[in-house]
Amino acid sequence: MTTSAAPGTADVPPQFGSLMRRHRLRIGLTQRELADLSTISVRAIRDLEQGRATRPRTDTVRLIADGLRLGPRARADLESAAHQGRRSAALHERFVSAPPAPPVATHPLFGRDAEARVLTDELGSGTERLVTMVGLSGVGKTRLALEVAARLHREAQLPVLWHAVPGTGGEYRSDPDGEEFAGAVRALVEHLLATGDTDPAPFLELVGGHPTVLVIDGAPDRPHTDRLTRLLRECPHLRLLITSDHPSDVPGERVFLLAPLSTPDDAGENASAGAEELTGMTAVQLFLSQVRRVQPEFVLDGRTAGAVADICRRLDGLPLALRAAADWLVVYDVETLRECLASDPGALLDHLTDAREGARLRACLERGLRGLGPGRHDLLDAVCAGDGEFGLEDVMALTGRTLPECGRLVRDLLLRGVVRPSHRPGRSRFQVLQLVRAVWRDGVARPAATAAAGVPEELPLGAAAPVFDGLPRSSAH
Repeated sequence: MTTSAAPGTADVPPQFGSLMRRHRLRIGLTQRELADLSTISVRAIRDLEQGRATRPRTDTVRLIADGLRLGPRARADLESAAHQGRRSAALHERFVSAPPAPPVATHPLFGRDAEARVLTDELGSGTERLVTMVGLSGVGKTRLALEVAARLHREAQLPVLWHAVPGTGGEYRSDPDGEEFAGAVRALVEHLLATGDTDPAPFLELVGGHPTVLVIDGAPDRPHTDRLTRLLRECPHLRLLITSDHPSDVPGERVFLLAPLSTPDDAGENASAGAEELTGMTAVQLFLSQVRRVQPEFVLDGRTAGAVADICRRLDGLPLALRAAADWLVVYDVETLRECLASDPGALLDHLTDAREGARLRACLERGLRGLGPGRHDLLDAVCAGDGEFGLEDVMALTGRTLPECGRLVRDLLLRGVVRPSHRPGRSRFQVLQLVRAVWRDGVARPAATAAAGVPEELPLGAAAPVFDGLPRSSAH
């Protein structure tokens, strides 16, 4: 693939074939005439220009330069392009013969086997070629992506190329063998996200038609639709896994929502659940694994079970929150930690900023909330003023909008991970995560409203129904 620089962008060094063709056309030669002058076959000339041959020998380059009557500078550029082609071909051979592995996770995975199995099957078989994993920051998207990538590499023998957007990472150790491919991957990602004037050609030459998995971890922006579509067409066996706070909104995208880990409430239990019941819940399993890092002697029994269940529920089953809270058990006991969460979760988040994970926790939550549109901000204001639970009929009463419009509002909140379904009998109910409510009440900087008339899902919420202390109650409660 050859790209031409757009006006105002940096020049991209041309490939050998396109550079040779440019010189040939400049002096008005046909392929046959250049073949006669250079003593190189017409077929070889054609294959080089069309990119089917990318690593001409040194003698071939010299003969072509002689046939084109190139001066010293143009000859040097042609030799440089030929060298780059040979280097790209050698890199592709190493890529195929020793497929790069994904980074290695620094902590174990809890409770994600079903999700990992589904994604591994879809990407491994090629049923899905573009998967965007969404959910609230801190829910464990990176850790699940690491597991899926490891399974694809181990079970399907697929090469895995991993790119972490700056500001992400920290949950894994990179494979040194993958560093030689990092430049081509970084250039491609910058091209897809339109964050730099980079050429995707090195990546296309590296991967070609070979089955490959590319993971983009922590994509802050939606990829350029046309560029992503072209990439999937140029690399017909490429599978792309993106982790992000929001969908990419690209045709053919498979959006995978990652929910928090299961907590006692999810299983129909309460704070009085016994130790045996609690050990089967994934949020509790993760929390206990972290607790025992700082309190190796800790025992889950009838005395500590209630506090552990309450902590996991109040932390919404968010892995990052559970790890951050467990760090503070070097100072607190579980009952004191439970009391802190009960009195003011927001204050505890601030207190945790000195811990290993705490500083990242509040920043992650705030980033996810800042990305919401104006209409979603107003809806959160209303539901967080009450107990955080609501249904579609409540949103309709509050906004005066139609059921489909309200459904889109709630769906956006679900895909952002700030609300979760409330598992109770009756009509659909939703619950704002407790940590989200705490951060939201503390105040989150909001972007200026940019909604235009005629875009109903971004219009400010109306006053179709009076609201007192949050959303009006309905019989579904």
